[in-house]
Amino acid sequence: MIAIGSDHAGFTYKERIKELLLTLGEKVQDAGPTSAASTDYPDWGHAVAEAVSTGKVDRGILICGTGIGMSIVANKHKGVRAAVCESVTSARLARLHNDANILCVGERVIGWESVVDIVTAFLKTRFDGGERHARRVGKIHSLTNL
Repeated sequence: MIAIGSDHAGFTYKERIKELLLTLGEKVQDAGPTSAASTDYPDWGHAVAEAVSTGKVDRGILICGTGIGMSIVANKHKGVRAAVCESVTSARLARLHNDANILCVGERVIGWESVVDIVTAFLKTRFDGGERHARRVGKIHSLTNL
C-alpha cells in the first residue's frame, strides 16, 4: 500500500497520482487534504511519513510546490528515506542505491508527463540490496556512525 499526501500547491497532482496508482494496481491510502484550500505542508508530510515509519504502508508519495518542504518533514521520521526527484534517473537511483521509501515531487517545477514517468520508475525499481548499498543505507539512521 502507498500513502499519499500533499499541501494545496500539490493537490492537483495528488489527485492525478492517486488515479495513476490505481491504474497501476496499487492500493492507496490518501492522507489528505481533501481540497485545494490553503494548508500547511508539515501536517500532511508528517501523516504520510508516520504511516511509512510505522509500517502501516510500504511507501509514500508527497507533493508540494517543490517537493523540498515535504522531504524535510518526512526525513524527520525514524526509518524514512524521502527523496525529492525531478527526473526518472533520480527516482530510479533513489530506490536502487538509497532504498528511498517516500517520493517527493513538486507540482510547480515538474510537468505532468514527467511525473507519470518518475512515479512509475520509483514504483518499479527495487533496492539493489548489494553489500555496499545496504551498508550505506544502514548508516543513515545510526548516530554512532557520525
